[in-house]
Amino acid sequence: MISTTHRRQAVLYLVLAAALWSTSGVLIKLISWSPLTILGGRSFVSFFVFLIYLHRLDFKLSPVKIIGALSYIGTQLFFVWATKLTTAANAIFLQYASPLYVVIFGYLLLKEKPRRADWIAMSAIFAGMFLFFGDKISFSGFSGNLLAILSGMTMASMMLSLRMQKDATPADTILLGNFVGFFIGLPFLFKESFEIQNIGIILFLGVFQIGLSFILYTIAIKHINVLEANLIVTLEPILNPVWVFLALGERPGPMALAGCLLVIGAVMYRAIVSAQPTPEEKEPQISPE
Repeated sequence: MISTTHRRQAVLYLVLAAALWSTSGVLIKLISWSPLTILGGRSFVSFFVFLIYLHRLDFKLSPVKIIGALSYIGTQLFFVWATKLTTAANAIFLQYASPLYVVIFGYLLLKEKPRRADWIAMSAIFAGMFLFFGDKISFSGFSGNLLAILSGMTMASMMLSLRMQKDATPADTILLGNFVGFFIGLPFLFKESFEIQNIGIILFLGVFQIGLSFILYTIAIKHINVLEANLIVTLEPILNPVWVFLALGERPGPMALAGCLLVIGAVMYRAIVSAQPTPEEKEPQISPE
């Protein structure tokens, strides 16, 4: 049985992971490299972060690990391509439809049935996301919208794969994903300029935005079910514009702020519920005489 302490620690790790993921928007705006070059560069740095964390190189393959690694890469690539072919709002909104896929496949594959708190939080989060991005969502860019939907599916697949390894080492999947991601982007690295700003951004992306964040996520996912985790990390698209505002001065409108508060409130509600003792833990334990 998972202890309340472990669950509370998992919630904190997920919030920190979402905050680190959210820094990518502003930094990718500032770096001059192409998407595939960014994938290769930050995967290379993140690979060594995970190698240091794991203290070993383990490429023992399994279907779940391969699916997880490919989904990890697909989530990044589909989302970047989606933002090139449709609006950023469409890409983010459609990607974060991932809880819908998690609800279905989490139950079928992991037997993790959604709780009442999940449905409440999910409804509030979708409403908040619509308020936040509503005035920027459009029906244009069919190919980009389709890629954004695929990004949401691969994101759900990645999270499910990591949760299925809760009794093993989910971090091995991310190590493998970074290894493959580096080789995909390697040919494009030779075409880019290695200016100090670009190198600094790639180091931050690799060490913190991908490396540390996924270390925290792979620890957390061992102690909390996949839908709860997915709902908590929806903080990422809400925090993303905060960094853009601080760095570039792009101010969100009143509707966006209302949506932001609704999503944050829903995530806080779900996090508080996640951190509470389960009914089984509340039952008095009778020690044998």
